[in-house]
Amino acid sequence: MSHAPDASDNPVLDQVVRELDVILANAGVGVVFVKARTLVRCNQRYADIYGFASPEAAVGRSSLELYRTEAEARELGRRAYPVLAAGETFRVEQLMRRQNGELFWTHLTGRLINPDDPAEGSIWIVDDIQDRKEADATLADLHAEQQLILDHAMVGIVFLRGRRVTRCNRAFEQLFGYDPGELDGALSRAWYLNDEDWKAAGDLCYEPLSRGESFHAEMLLGRKDGTPVWCEVRSKAIDRSDLSRGSIWITQDITARKQAELELVQAKAQLEALVAQRTLELSQTVAELELKMAQQQAAEARAERLALFDGLTGLPNRHLLADRASQAIDIARRSDEPLAVLFLDLDHFKNVNDTLGHRVGDSLLTQLAARLRGAVREQDTVARMGGDEFVLVLPLTDIAGAAHLATKLMTLASAPFPVDGQELMVTPSMGIAMFPTDGDDFEALCKCADAAMYRAKRDGRNAYRFFTSEMQAQSARALQLENALRRALERQQLSLHYQPQFALGEDDARCIIGAEALLRWHHPDLGWVSPAEFIPVAEASGLILPIGEWVLREALTQLRRWDAAGLPPLTMAVNLSAVQFRHDDLPELVGRVLDEVGMPAERLELELTEGAAMDNPSVAITVMNELHARGVQLSIDDFGTGYSSLAYLKKFRVGKLKIDQSFVRDLTEDAEDRAIVDAVIRMAAALGLQTLAEGVETEGQLAFLRHQGCQAVQGFLFSRPLTAQAFAEFVLAQVAATSAAAPLSAYAL
Repeated sequence: MSHAPDASDNPVLDQVVRELDVILANAGVGVVFVKARTLVRCNQRYADIYGFASPEAAVGRSSLELYRTEAEARELGRRAYPVLAAGETFRVEQLMRRQNGELFWTHLTGRLINPDDPAEGSIWIVDDIQDRKEADATLADLHAEQQLILDHAMVGIVFLRGRRVTRCNRAFEQLFGYDPGELDGALSRAWYLNDEDWKAAGDLCYEPLSRGESFHAEMLLGRKDGTPVWCEVRSKAIDRSDLSRGSIWITQDITARKQAELELVQAKAQLEALVAQRTLELSQTVAELELKMAQQQAAEARAERLALFDGLTGLPNRHLLADRASQAIDIARRSDEPLAVLFLDLDHFKNVNDTLGHRVGDSLLTQLAARLRGAVREQDTVARMGGDEFVLVLPLTDIAGAAHLATKLMTLASAPFPVDGQELMVTPSMGIAMFPTDGDDFEALCKCADAAMYRAKRDGRNAYRFFTSEMQAQSARALQLENALRRALERQQLSLHYQPQFALGEDDARCIIGAEALLRWHHPDLGWVSPAEFIPVAEASGLILPIGEWVLREALTQLRRWDAAGLPPLTMAVNLSAVQFRHDDLPELVGRVLDEVGMPAERLELELTEGAAMDNPSVAITVMNELHARGVQLSIDDFGTGYSSLAYLKKFRVGKLKIDQSFVRDLTEDAEDRAIVDAVIRMAAALGLQTLAEGVETEGQLAFLRHQGCQAVQGFLFSRPLTAQAFAEFVLAQVAATSAAAPLSAYAL
């Protein structure tokens, strides 16, 4: 590379250099000369952009440090090289780094000094575009928010400028029968029935819009196929000081309402004419006819009420409900209008009948029916399906309207019911399905609303939920699992894995004290199915009872096999579902299986969740007392995730609280989890209960639990759940490894 001549020897060149320096010093963009990835020379603007104290401070620095990472710098070089080598200019927007570490967006323009010899270096022009990038992002967010409003609005929205469409949403196109985008740029004349109506509309709206006021009217407009449609329209100028900027119009179809009003007027006129004619013709026999009519109407009303109305509440029964719902859905389908179906079920209503009697329950249902009837409109239908289940069919109700009514019904149903001098409190669970999104007929909508109601119950009750496509998929999956699960036992697809449980002694001593039996299911087509998925299906279908009995018998039988194989005496922990715990003969079943297997009751520990225990505490106490009397150990599983009452906890005949792994997982990082675990351990100690922590995976978690006085642990730090054979090998290996250091009876690890 040749050296430039001494500027002092050439006045002209000296002048050019000075002019170039002035240009570079005052340029609005950064300019830099880079050679071998080293900054050779730059102007003041370049130094300012990257945060150098001066252009001289940048000289000699590596260009790699100006990028977020060296990899990004080299990737840019890889993309730029073929363009620069061809003698062309390379342009790109690149995220770079200032000297203070701040990342910012730049626009880079580069070119080689000599394409024939890239080693001579390159010149780059740098423009800081961070402010523009942020402005673009803000504008994009605003546009996205506006588009969401347009796309999801339930009414037609159109923007006009010069009475031409600049933008409209899909609801507006559908209202007037146009395809997507078909109205773009069209005159608003497209949805008027004639030129006179179009001109009159322009004259009517000009005055209020020019004053900055809203224009509101009901207009007879026309769809693309010429069909007239009554619409309620509202409009406002975007800028009243400059009407040329256009206006926004919101349009809603009110044809059904107008038609209903017209039919009502016509029916009234026809009825008045008919009455007048009949009165004139039959004036001599009117008394006899009125008597016969009254008798006939009374008889028909009695027959209709017996056939179509609920005898207790006076509400339509399921037959009348199906008829009214089908009619409402047909109207909604023809008019392209929304409709909602709402299922309402009282939480734990069976307890009212069982404890206070059916007469009290019937009084409560009658009062609830009156509240529901008073909360809805005349065109809505409230029906009783039976028991404590009610169904509401709500024409002309969109999602927002359904949610509003559901909230109102929550308040009404939760208010006290006065019965026989006492006030009863119940809570409702509700499910909502929307036409036509969730179903095209009443049967489909009922299934969806029913599924949504059960979702509300699973989520804690005293709530409402809308049906979703996810629930539909879950429902189909649950049905598939239920059908497969019915044959799983006889086809020997179920198995048990066992996770070791350890007692914590002093000086890091750890002793195997038992195993938790964990149910596993491997289906030839579905593969391994998670217990979190199939256990709820088994509970809902009642299959959990035979499966639970099999688990209990298999676990205790395996314990007997381990005893015979020379394993130390261990405790077998078996989980109980809420359905099993509520079953009447649970204590007898447990005793029978223990006798059949020949296993002492104290070797069995039954684990039940807080929810199962608190569902009906008085019954839970009775069942626990019977199991305790037989010598069976009891523990509360996943403690801390439910809603235990300390007043009941001290009455439960349990000997252990199992701390849920969700609190153990972040013990070393989360101060709140540490406080919760510490409180549970202290509370258990005060109540004379043992504690076992689940999900222990790190030495740090173990150290904290040991220090706080937790007596036992289980988790991946020690062992994953193992097959029966692998569990036996694991225990015997640990015993053999430590037999020289401690008596065999201690089984210390």
